[in-house]
Amino acid sequence: MSPRRNRTGGSADRSSEIPAPMGSSLRRVESYRGEDWIVQTVAGTPGRFYRCPGCDQEIPPGVGHVVAWPDHGAGVDDRRHWHRACWGARERRTTAVQRGRGAPRY
Repeated sequence: MSPRRNRTGGSADRSSEIPAPMGSSLRRVESYRGEDWIVQTVAGTPGRFYRCPGCDQEIPPGVGHVVAWPDHGAGVDDRRHWHRACWGARERRTTAVQRGRGAPRY
């Protein structure tokens, strides 16, 4: 028995689609604390640790996460690296986030 073929609609269907610009689905604008924030999903860079402001835990190198910064012309210093789940739960978290027992103090 030969393997099953998945047939597409043909080249005419593909040419009618308008390709989205690179990165358009990864960068978006969301509201947080009454401000507009630019949010970008990143795959994670090797060799670099980040501290998530949502849970105050480290994001290890190579782990995908979210980078967010205010839309009002902020620079590189205002970017924050968040876990995806922490960014999604940012409105439900309290402001006084406690560190876990095993978390480093720096």
